[in-house]
Amino acid sequence: MKVVLSLLVVFLVFFLLAPKVWAQKRFSSFEIEAPTLSTTKKIWVYLPLDYEKSTKKYPVLYMHDAQNLFDAKTSYAGEWRVDETLDSLKANVIVIGIEHGNEKRMDELTPFKNEKYGGGKADAYLDFIVSTLKPQVDLNYRTKSSKKNTGIMGSSLGGLVSFYAVLKYPETFGKAGVFSPSFWFSEEIYTFAKQAKKSKAKLYFLCGDSEGDIEDSPLMVNNMNRMIEIMADNRCTCLHLTKSEVIKGGKHNEKLWATHFGEAVLWLMK
Repeated sequence: MKVVLSLLVVFLVFFLLAPKVWAQKRFSSFEIEAPTLSTTKKIWVYLPLDYEKSTKKYPVLYMHDAQNLFDAKTSYAGEWRVDETLDSLKANVIVIGIEHGNEKRMDELTPFKNEKYGGGKADAYLDFIVSTLKPQVDLNYRTKSSKKNTGIMGSSLGGLVSFYAVLKYPETFGKAGVFSPSFWFSEEIYTFAKQAKKSKAKLYFLCGDSEGDIEDSPLMVNNMNRMIEIMADNRCTCLHLTKSEVIKGGKHNEKLWATHFGEAVLWLMK
């Protein structure tokens, strides 16, 4: 009888603890000084499933708003489930998530000012990624550091700054995931795209058809398609460097971005 009771206790403890083990997140974090931003940034890191068991190098995807990428507890309105999604796909990519600056988020993620909201300090933010963060990542992790193996990705203002980054730093970023981009923030982003050199970066555009009007601007779909047309004028469509998706019923939220994150990464990184 005592043996049976002991076994029952063991099984009970196992089943109480098992969900915590199964739900364990597969990411780590570190902090790094950001001189151009006069602050310290918390960085979240996802490593592929076979990273510890191999000696090979991996492409890297830099992502904004790290608070929303891995953990629902730190997210604003739900997480992207980056680690779970990439694990399920057995994706061979390192993800570097950069926490936004809270009240400074708008400044960091907008390349040009908006008359109503201000902003326009993305150059300092991207300079931190390119000049400070990326060298440290390449030093401490087994990365493929070339531009064709380095991507940048985000949504909303993060989509805006990711698009800007591949044009501003073509020698660093060779691909970008541009989700629900806030092109409405400044008309200057269209002018910048028209004047930029012909880009060879891979671009994955995505938005929902139910994201609505933003600050009396045209619908998100129209804004995104306008930018896609500008890029098409700057380079040959025969190169198949652009992919775009408009999701029926898709709204401006983490649910939309999380659902389509995996397919975007697979297309960008293949």
